[in-house]
Amino acid sequence: MKKIALVTGSTGGIGTAISSKFVSDNYRVIATYSSTEYYKDSIKWFNQQNFSEEHVRLFRLDVANTTECLERLTSLLKEEGCIDIIVNNAGITRDSVFKKMSAKSWYEVIETNLNSLFNVIQPLFGSMCDKGMGRIINVSSVNALKGQFGQANYCAAKAGMIGFSKALAEEGAKFGVTVNVVAPGYTSTPMIKKIKSEILESIKYKIPMKRFANPEEIANTVSFLASESAAYITGATLSVNGGLYMQ
Repeated sequence: MKKIALVTGSTGGIGTAISSKFVSDNYRVIATYSSTEYYKDSIKWFNQQNFSEEHVRLFRLDVANTTECLERLTSLLKEEGCIDIIVNNAGITRDSVFKKMSAKSWYEVIETNLNSLFNVIQPLFGSMCDKGMGRIINVSSVNALKGQFGQANYCAAKAGMIGFSKALAEEGAKFGVTVNVVAPGYTSTPMIKKIKSEILESIKYKIPMKRFANPEEIANTVSFLASESAAYITGATLSVNGGLYMQ
């Protein structure tokens, strides 16, 4: 039986690399999309990646909706039998200097980037503990560790992910359920390519390795944490940032 990995934010740059890596690792991937509005985009993504239904199942899930997550993930668990791996990769930004930040921008980021961890993990955590095995990997950010101007909401949410993961790692350890964090630095995705070239160069100048991460490098780290090779790692935050921030 193939192990089953649930990946949120699966169609983004890093999410695509994670999903593809899991398929190559012979997992069955449950790839989420947020609403029926994005179904056609998800089908297009599915076809572009040359996925098959044997390897990837598209699954509608609004990670910011607690009630929907409980209902749909409970149903998914019954249909699939188990979920072995959860990767919380869904995230949004609503950047603004704090003195001009709206409550809407604050709460949208907190709901999607932080509260989603409760919404997605809580309906599935008990079954992982009962099975005696599980891998939970939460994708945070270098900015959760070092802070970033104009991202008080994003940094708060991503830093909250780290504290949450450490606490849950304590609960899951005796059941064989590990909980870890990957904190990527700046990564070559469609999102970063929207930034002005001169700003990108100034960011790159600050990175000791003088380049951005490839999405595959983040995916490889996630893959490692999901593997049996990482069975004794829990409550850890692995930074993949080219030396931009060294703890």
